[in-house]
Amino acid sequence: MRTSLLIDVAPQITEALQRGGPIVALESAVISHGLPHPTSLETAAALEAEVRNAGAIPATVAVIAGRIKVGATARELERLRSAPVIKIAARDLPVAVATSANGGATVSATVAIADLTGIAVAATGGIGGVHLGAERTWDVSADLRALAEHPIAVVCAGAKAICDIGKTLEYLDTAGVPVVVYGSDRFPHFYARDSGFPAPRRIETPQQAAAIHAAARALGRRTALLIANPIPAAEALRETDVEDAVRRAMERASAAGVRAGDLTPFLLTALADLTGGRSLRANLALLRANAALAGAVAVAVSRPETA
Repeated sequence: MRTSLLIDVAPQITEALQRGGPIVALESAVISHGLPHPTSLETAAALEAEVRNAGAIPATVAVIAGRIKVGATARELERLRSAPVIKIAARDLPVAVATSANGGATVSATVAIADLTGIAVAATGGIGGVHLGAERTWDVSADLRALAEHPIAVVCAGAKAICDIGKTLEYLDTAGVPVVVYGSDRFPHFYARDSGFPAPRRIETPQQAAAIHAAARALGRRTALLIANPIPAAEALRETDVEDAVRRAMERASAAGVRAGDLTPFLLTALADLTGGRSLRANLALLRANAALAGAVAVAVSRPETA
């Protein structure tokens, strides 16, 4: 366990770290910027329950009044909806701490803090990637650099729907980040089960993910393991429907002049409107599925003799 004077680690997580117990780091930008209120807080509680049901301990990461919280309480997470709040990537952590800010941690901030504290597994909805039109805007998510720098097993449903999947996979390949898909030969596309790209590698069990993670550490690798978990079929959208909705949402964003950190929250809201709420239901389903799988992976990581 590695700690910092700037980080408050919840007692149950400290105890689990000391005994090598299974823990899953959860991002909180989904609460502050990704989902509407009160769905966001209800979902946060549901994700923590999924991790516990899998046998692991949830550790939601957030910044509250300038303190980095690993295992933020429900009351602390409420402040992400009731107080002035910012969206915090890894680069923003020093500023957020120094200015006593409240903020939701993105994937990049969450994996950076997980690495610093010794947590091996994290879960999110979808990672940020190379955004559509990045050849003009240079809009590439800090999540990708974080995955190249922190040896955490990260469970996601692929990259967010607003990303260019081909370019995102190429970036991950160049950065040396191993990518596996859970139970499918196709790389998922957030709301859709098939992005049109093949899975770089396929795995079938959490134990296989844990074994790959352990082998990477033994070989001295310092990149994440990205575990793409396709959205449950019952809530999945068709890839053609996703592409059409994303195109129309991007047109709305362009007309409104929305850019940079405000773009993703704007597009998620627009997609929910354009799909009649189906994208929101899909988002909730994939978040829960990813939390459950991450919990199972964390248990397997904590029991290497069974991996």
